Amino acid sequence: MSDLVSDDRANASSASAAGPSTRATARASAPRVARAWLGLAGLVGIVAIWWLGIALFTTTGSLASQFSPAAALHALPDLIRDEQLGRHIAASLRRIAVGLAWAIALGVPLGFLIGRVRWLDKALTPSLQFLRMVSPLSWMPIAVMSLGVGDPAVYFLLAFAALWPLVMSTSAGVTHIDRRWVQLGESLAATRWEMLWHVYVPGIAAHVLTGVRLAIGILWIVLVPAEMLGVNAGLGYLILDTRDRLAYSELTAVILVIGVLGFALDWAARFVYRRFSGATQDD
Repeated sequence: MSDLVSDDRANASSASAAGPSTRATARASAPRVARAWLGLAGLVGIVAIWWLGIALFTTTGSLASQFSPAAALHALPDLIRDEQLGRHIAASLRRIAVGLAWAIALGVPLGFLIGRVRWLDKALTPSLQFLRMVSPLSWMPIAVMSLGVGDPAVYFLLAFAALWPLVMSTSAGVTHIDRRWVQLGESLAATRWEMLWHVYVPGIAAHVLTGVRLAIGILWIVLVPAEMLGVNAGLGYLILDTRDRLAYSELTAVILVIGVLGFALDWAARFVYRRFSGATQDD
């Protein structure tokens, strides 16, 4: 009998412990659900305003009516089938990946050195700030003359555009590392390699991921005009092709695809950042 009573008490205590945790989880997820519904409502509202503006200020069959959301959605299946939209998307994503990889390979070490070496920071910061303020598209003629038309010029423009947020974020991450971590590693006679991987890399990783997210946003903006440099595939090329064919409903559909892909890339970057930040805090 005493065993039964003790089991009942244990079950009651576990249920009472599970109850608050379940309610806390529900309360924590409620704001996310509300934000998701508000975001969806805002998106629906923008599409409704877009559709209403086309319906009120254009006539049926006119050139402007081809920019309606209905015309874009109607043209999208044919665009996927006839224009091989997947091939153009793959070409654009490949260029984004290559440009970002070059920017990370150059920007993270440079930002680390700027954050660590004071005299290098003072020597390079004015020049880097000057170059950062020059629009990447301003280098298009130089890129074409130096590298020719095609992918090499596009890679250069994308890497140049993505370099600066990575340099700045990495440098800021180095300067914000807690000095106690560095002193602890030095007091334990850690080698330079051990200091790099056990102190500096964890300390700047969140800042680097922030720079990657900013770089992706800049890359996606620069991509479309950069793909007008004599390439034969990509979303920027497809924009020019639909314009030249006066297929404005397809052009609008391509714009929608660019927006959806850009949103997906930004969401993926934010997801990686949240996962890393959560893991760091848990540790």
